Amino acid sequence: MTLKNIVVVGAGFAGIATTKKLAKRFKKNPEVKITLIDRHSYQTYMTELHEVAGGRVEEDAIKFDLQRLFCRLKNVDLVTDNVTQIDHNKRVVLTENGSFPFDYLVLGMGGEPNDFGTPGVKENAFTLWSLDDALKIRTHIEEKVSLAAIERDTAKRKAMLNFVVCGSGFTGIEMIGELLDWKKRLAKNNKIDPSEINLMVVEAAPTILNMITRKDADKAEKYMAKKGIQLLKNSPIIAVESDHIVLKSNEKIPTHTLIWTAGVKANTDTEKFEMEAARAGRLVANEYMEAKGLEQVYVVGDLVYYEEFEDTPTPQIVQAAEQTGHTAADNIIASIEQTEKKVYSGKYQGFMVSIGATYGVAHLGGFLHLSGFLAILMKHLVNLYYFFGIRSGYYATQYIFHEFFHIKDQRNIFRGHLSRYGNVLWSVPLRIFYGSMWLFEGIKKAFGLFGTDSWFGNKVALPFSWLQDATAGASAADTGAVEAAKPIFGLSYAYGEEPMMVFTKAPEWFESIMKIMVPTPEIALIFQKVMTLLEIAIGLALIGGLFVWLLSALTVVLVASFSLSGMFYWVNIWFIFVAIALMNGSGRAFGLDYYVIPWIQKIAGKWWYGTPTSLYNKKA
Repeated sequence: MTLKNIVVVGAGFAGIATTKKLAKRFKKNPEVKITLIDRHSYQTYMTELHEVAGGRVEEDAIKFDLQRLFCRLKNVDLVTDNVTQIDHNKRVVLTENGSFPFDYLVLGMGGEPNDFGTPGVKENAFTLWSLDDALKIRTHIEEKVSLAAIERDTAKRKAMLNFVVCGSGFTGIEMIGELLDWKKRLAKNNKIDPSEINLMVVEAAPTILNMITRKDADKAEKYMAKKGIQLLKNSPIIAVESDHIVLKSNEKIPTHTLIWTAGVKANTDTEKFEMEAARAGRLVANEYMEAKGLEQVYVVGDLVYYEEFEDTPTPQIVQAAEQTGHTAADNIIASIEQTEKKVYSGKYQGFMVSIGATYGVAHLGGFLHLSGFLAILMKHLVNLYYFFGIRSGYYATQYIFHEFFHIKDQRNIFRGHLSRYGNVLWSVPLRIFYGSMWLFEGIKKAFGLFGTDSWFGNKVALPFSWLQDATAGASAADTGAVEAAKPIFGLSYAYGEEPMMVFTKAPEWFESIMKIMVPTPEIALIFQKVMTLLEIAIGLALIGGLFVWLLSALTVVLVASFSLSGMFYWVNIWFIFVAIALMNGSGRAFGLDYYVIPWIQKIAGKWWYGTPTSLYNKKA
């Protein structure tokens, strides 16, 4: 087979889905070359832009480096560049810095805000369609509140603290929700009353959130009204000035901040591609996602116009973006492998919208309606599912940290209870004490202190019945002075009356496992020595603050094993709960983990992912 060049333009949800599927299918086929071109060296997690704009997370929370996403797919060349033209006759993609021949082309360049020609939007409003947009909004709001705090003119101060979102779709409602959560922090930082900050949504249509059921939309509307967010429906904006907006009713609303989320159109860069376009500039495609009138040129994501039903094109949402990308990939595979093509069939599992970090509404599977905590929890699960879908455990982990552990001002569904920004320094004494207990136990067993048997004296514990039975009646010479006095592994109890054991006898299933691991007294002796050394090592590591999270988790497992062995006492069950408490980062607060863990992350990250750069231009 001759070399097949596949070029994918755009590293959004659709482009990533297409490239991932193609790369995995042709991973072992050297005759297929895949090139992914995007103007950025990273994917922007578009659905969470409002979290950056609203000050909840930092920008790195929604920037996914392309090299990390494709680090184990060596058949993908990454190119950071702007596409300027497509020569359909010569079948070449032209960029500002090069050219890329193609046998198959996938266009997933996405959309951009649609201002519908409204005067003043470009000059005076903010859009929310890129990371740069989100950062500009964030900086602008912080500056406006700061200036308003020292503004003496009452009318001007009121206008500066009036924040308006135009559009009540998912983006607009989620943006106003973030501002609602951010309001108290902005007020506190600038020493003003939170009630002075006014939030408003302006919508041209008579209803809001028209992608979900009226039942769910009504819940969202009631929640926003309860929280003091003003909703102006049937109120088209006809002009935007620097200090006010004008409605169709000629009413003027004073504001220095209008965030425009009222519509989406196709990326205007595609206008020079000489391809047939439809409503809002979207490129027309057939049921295979193949561009109209062109062979082996596919259109996916927000850019594609394909009517699943009459006058109803594919929705511009993540689910449709990924599914159109998969359809395009399936049909490129079908063409190369000479199999039957697949027709696009959208399967939308539901819709959900958040109004801040703690409240949302969701409509799932056609029948399940959720609100509040459960809706937000479902949104987090869907986001995590995306990372597993693109096989990125790294960014799934980062998402968990950004959304749950590295959060400020209680801005998540757990109200900040999982935040690692609490002062964990006070757990350091507990960590040292806990490590000392493990070290003390290990030393006692190793050196026979306080009358405890030493493994230097070749004495071995036999807590399991089958080992005791195997040595019954044997002479001391034959067994090496076998003595069933202490467990192979375990923790001693307080001196005095013996307390109650967790299990008086090991469960049969556990004994069956241990028969395989410890079949003879000789192996039991070796195992005892290993476990004793492990206890000493755990103690020293915990005292020094090294690998605290990992070793704390290990101690939970060890204590469970001790309990199941029939040689552990309820009085020492606190070992489990202390181990869980120490998993809060006490090693990094004051310990070796402060130095070691970042070093390991750096070395391991470079080995696994390579070194991320601001520009990609890999060549096969």
